[in-house]
Amino acid sequence: MLTGKQKRFLRSKAHHLNPIFQVGKGGVNENLIKQIEDALEARELLKVSVLQNCDEDRDTVAESLSKGSRAELVQIIGNTIVLYKESRENKQIQLP
Repeated sequence: MLTGKQKRFLRSKAHHLNPIFQVGKGGVNENLIKQIEDALEARELLKVSVLQNCDEDRDTVAESLSKGSRAELVQIIGNTIVLYKESRENKQIQLP
């Protein structure tokens, strides 16, 4: 689990990132979760945007994604979800 201080640190890091995944009409599926796991391994921190036409609400999407990819949910802001997962191979982010 992340502490409040670590979440603040990750939020400031994520601020400059652009969402690299979009969840739309299809919702969350195995393929999306697999791609997010791979991206988290490469980047550790990423944003996912929930499109207007998504059938599920953003909280449900955030929960499905964080559980499915075993990542920490850093924040949900607007329709954007920020996820963090420590990389095994290429660790870049040093948490406070």
